[in-house]
Amino acid sequence: MKRSGVLFLAALPVIATGVYFVVPADSSDAPVTPPAATARSAPEEAKDRAEQERAQDDALIAELPPGLAAPGKKELAQRLVASAENSTLDWRSLYGSIEDLGDGQGYTAGVIGFCTGTHDLLMLVERYSEEHPGNGLERYLPALREVDGTDSHEGLDPGFTEAWRAEAELPEFREAQEEERDRVYFEPSVRLAKLDGLNTLGQFVYYDAMVFHGPDTDPEGFYGLRERAMKRAKTPARGGSEEAYLDAFLDVRREAMLDRRPDGDTSRVDTAQRRFLEAGNLELETPLVWEMYGETFRVP
Repeated sequence: MKRSGVLFLAALPVIATGVYFVVPADSSDAPVTPPAATARSAPEEAKDRAEQERAQDDALIAELPPGLAAPGKKELAQRLVASAENSTLDWRSLYGSIEDLGDGQGYTAGVIGFCTGTHDLLMLVERYSEEHPGNGLERYLPALREVDGTDSHEGLDPGFTEAWRAEAELPEFREAQEEERDRVYFEPSVRLAKLDGLNTLGQFVYYDAMVFHGPDTDPEGFYGLRERAMKRAKTPARGGSEEAYLDAFLDVRREAMLDRRPDGDTSRVDTAQRRFLEAGNLELETPLVWEMYGETFRVP
């Protein structure tokens, strides 16, 4: 996964104060005009517009079926991702997993593959430590900040991996992993897919791409891929064919995967998501059969 960018907007209240000028009746001076009320700043107006647009989007989404957010479909989504990330359907067995895959992203760990080199693992441990101070990972925060954006283990070896596995035995850390997975990857991708007019399969296509490519706006990040796909085909929300748009998105995504690693395996696109699309399974209904790295997986 790649570094996720976060934009923080701080709003300061503006208080308009009326100012009155008293002019003597016999004054020969020209009338004094009260100053105009202070205009709202551009950032404040932009924030208001964004809030209004979000409220409208929330209202639209509230009227739609739950799709991938339905409990059964969300469980299926985690199993599909786990088959691609860890060659297993048992995603709950991954809370304590941690290893360096040699992909330049440092240690990869947990239920969604948080990485020491891509900021998301750091965010997880920071948020977890705010709610559970004194936990077994907190002492590694200075080192995690130093190695963020690199594949370095400096300050993490030799104890970090054991500390991660030990912490993963605790229910509160498992819950924290799931919450961070949902906050950073699942909820934003499903929300945007619904706004783009995509059904359950399309929502999963977005989610898996967000996990693999990261929530970034550069050409190889999720939002960059979406922009490229939208240049090739219209989303259903813009009057396009859902099948044609998803086909274009998977094409763009496959190209990006091969650009990153020319000899890489693109099973998660070719023998999983593309097969579901070609079968017309836009609701991602079970039973499902797919292949990942030559291994066949089934969900009855």
